[in-house]
Amino acid sequence: MSSNNVILLLGSNINFPEKNIDTAIGLISSRLGSIIAMSSKLMTDPVEFDSKNIFCNIAVLIKTQFSPVQLLKNIKEIEREMGREEDSFAKGGYEDRIIDIDIVEFGSIRFYSQKLMIPHLKHLNERDFSQELLTQLNTNIEKK
Repeated sequence: MSSNNVILLLGSNINFPEKNIDTAIGLISSRLGSIIAMSSKLMTDPVEFDSKNIFCNIAVLIKTQFSPVQLLKNIKEIEREMGREEDSFAKGGYEDRIIDIDIVEFGSIRFYSQKLMIPHLKHLNERDFSQELLTQLNTNIEKK
């Protein structure tokens, strides 16, 4: 079975966001694949919705055996276990969340479905905080 390098972006802005990120990283490491590199955590204001709660965000590079669809299914399980009820796609908009885990890149794969787009173009092209985290992640990868 082949493995793929996958970049994930995690965010949390309620119920101890930094702790939620650490918990999610532990679950990712034990269930989804080995962690190759991480950015540092970055605190940011919410994007595309209003909230008084600040986000804690991090970019993570993992090596996984899962396909994009299998990986998404497992990510959604982690989000549910951590207390997230529905994602923004199901709700029709963004809101405060205990955890959000997005697949940003999946090797060189291009994948488009109703619930999953790889690469995640908003993170790659539109969101400044994402670009900062991804640049930092790439720098950390180069140092290894």
